[in-house]
Amino acid sequence: MKTNPITELLSSVCRPLVPVLVQTLGTMFTEILVSLLIGGLIYFLVMRNRNQVLKTKDGWWGAGAPPDGEEDVSVRPFKISTSDEELEDLHRRLDQTRPVASLEDSQFHYGFNSQCLQKVVSYWRNDFDWRKQVDKLNQYPHFKTNIEGIDVHYMHIKPQRVPQGSAVIPLIMVHGWPGSFYEFFGIIPLLTEPSDPGDCVFEVVCPSIPGYGFSEAPHKKGFDTVCAARIFIKLMKRLGFQHFYAQGGDWGWQVTTNMAQLEPKMVTGLHLNFASVTMGGLIVTLSIMFGRHFPKPFGFTDLDIQRLYPFMDKLVVESIKESGYMHIQATKPDTAGRGLNDSPVGLAAYILEKFSTATNFDFRNLEDGGLTRKFSLDDLLTNIMIYWTSGCIVSSMRFYKENVGHGLAPPHTKIPVVVPTGFACFPNEVMHMPKLWVQQKYHNLVSYTLMARGGHFAAMEEPQLLAEDIHKFVRTVEKKTKTQ
Repeated sequence: MKTNPITELLSSVCRPLVPVLVQTLGTMFTEILVSLLIGGLIYFLVMRNRNQVLKTKDGWWGAGAPPDGEEDVSVRPFKISTSDEELEDLHRRLDQTRPVASLEDSQFHYGFNSQCLQKVVSYWRNDFDWRKQVDKLNQYPHFKTNIEGIDVHYMHIKPQRVPQGSAVIPLIMVHGWPGSFYEFFGIIPLLTEPSDPGDCVFEVVCPSIPGYGFSEAPHKKGFDTVCAARIFIKLMKRLGFQHFYAQGGDWGWQVTTNMAQLEPKMVTGLHLNFASVTMGGLIVTLSIMFGRHFPKPFGFTDLDIQRLYPFMDKLVVESIKESGYMHIQATKPDTAGRGLNDSPVGLAAYILEKFSTATNFDFRNLEDGGLTRKFSLDDLLTNIMIYWTSGCIVSSMRFYKENVGHGLAPPHTKIPVVVPTGFACFPNEVMHMPKLWVQQKYHNLVSYTLMARGGHFAAMEEPQLLAEDIHKFVRTVEKKTKTQ
């Protein structure tokens, strides 16, 4: 039989491609199956949880029993102050610190490097001007109001200039530990005084979580993020807001998330720059197991692969290395806290070590912890002084005991968030959250932004980037709301 030369040519060309084609089709088939599995699981979990609502009851956190009579709903102006006696006491304690030499070549791997700490203490003692920083803190209006038996401190900043035709959008911003309301000082002007005509104009409320800064500490056990969320919802109602946006990182993430779960009709939108895996266990597990080799079905990006794998090293080992403070605070906060409350140098070392490592894990390899690469000493010490002068370190640490010390899965962790949500994913965040993981909890994820740079203290480290993402998210939600 005579062979067709064209057939022979095609056969010789195609024969080597057959194994490749089979392998490619096999990979595509596998990815399709994984995608269908994930889609089915997501649908099942969403439908199963769609009707769940977070419920809570009013509390009383003041000393003793609640008084008879109506609640005091007055709002009182508040000013931060200092005195010669306060500064003299601080300087005496700084002068009496007992330095301890760090190990050779230890950098920040054993905690705050002692040589670097001595430089910070020297600046604090001789150059830092607390009176000047108090004036800076008071440039924005501060207030206190009593809610559920405790005085709640907050800043309330209204825009000075509102472009014609623009609506003022209320926004509550909630800090975490070991931060404070001061984290937001750099971002406030970018939200209340935007330079871009297309930007939104915000009226910003920055409260101190009870037990932090100048908010009174709860006098009773059990004050967790749900209680804080309920108090902040009452605060916003007291200020006359029926609808508002909420933004948070660190503990602020959980408090604002609880606010959205408690009052989804009040919280117009939720913007976060931190989150933790609290839902979607099976899907998350599958993505961890197969995401490195099959990233597309899970929507994993190059950054996701870089930050998650090797999984044991990146998430498990690193978490163990950096979570010792959490175990202390979730079990016996008063013991360690008492020492920090008496020693300004101990307090600074304990807090500033987090501002080093949580900003960038690589800073552990530096003799100075990279502290002034992202922050000024004046800003870092101002945050420390808020803890020192208010004496709030113990009560701030107790927040871990109330939230983590009673188990890792309280009821609210199983309830999804249905309000429009925006997530700013900073590349050096202590816990990386791929988009798929965020979607397991936040079912109406409007935006997920891979940020150009930045770590855990985003509002303080990269205020411009965070402000831009908040503006973008709110514009998107407002546009959708108007067209509905």
